[in-house]
Amino acid sequence: MLPLRLEQGIRRILFRRRIGIFKKRTVEHTYFGYPLKVSIQDELAEAWYDSAYICANLPEIEFLQRGRLKKGARVFDLGAHQCVIAMILSRVVGDSGSVVAVEGTRHNFNVAMENRRLNGIANLTIKNAVAAEEAGLKMSFSATLNGSMGDSLLPVEVTSTSIDSLAGEHGVPDVVFIDVEGYECQVLAGGKKAFAAGADFLVEVHTGVGLERHGSVEKVLAYFPDSKYELFCSSPDRTQFWPLTDRSDTPGKSFFLIAFAR
Repeated sequence: MLPLRLEQGIRRILFRRRIGIFKKRTVEHTYFGYPLKVSIQDELAEAWYDSAYICANLPEIEFLQRGRLKKGARVFDLGAHQCVIAMILSRVVGDSGSVVAVEGTRHNFNVAMENRRLNGIANLTIKNAVAAEEAGLKMSFSATLNGSMGDSLLPVEVTSTSIDSLAGEHGVPDVVFIDVEGYECQVLAGGKKAFAAGADFLVEVHTGVGLERHGSVEKVLAYFPDSKYELFCSSPDRTQFWPLTDRSDTPGKSFFLIAFAR
């Protein structure tokens, strides 16, 4: 076995090589009804954004439009990857609304900035940071193509932000998207202002793929008491939603949780 530091160094070299040899290109598709140009600079982006699925299937956004996801809304997108979803949201909320996107992996942040430039999106702010309970901390983050907290694959030091800190800087959100690879409980802990203001939430709950390192489904659900939120859970393929009346009736693997403030 290699010493950890040597293994990490080799992983960094291989990661940079993967990015460097990838044949970069710009694609143009209609995503959720909105034509967008997207810079494809790695194989994960190719699989996610140059595919028919994301062009035709974003039921979570359609479902959220029953609540506060309207023209003029302020949206936080935490764990925004290369901001394709954030750009779609910027179109949904229109020029009178705004989107603040947070992404920890520097490569993804750089591509996100390029995507914003390609589409001339003025109502989208992008930050290279990690979402956490507190802002301003130096945190160890695994900056892979789909970065996460709490492992040592490609560790880098990234400054943290929080929902409350973003709310103080940009205003309290109407809707919060959270996709943080198992760090959901810690991010929700930093959202007191959003909860107090009655924001709607979409949380990707990473059951079986990271959540157990930092929390649990029960801890995620505890942030959304029945007296204050109406909860909906996605099917395992994330194409349908049903009311979560029995809090033990969640899928045994990753799912979307939508919480509408009452």
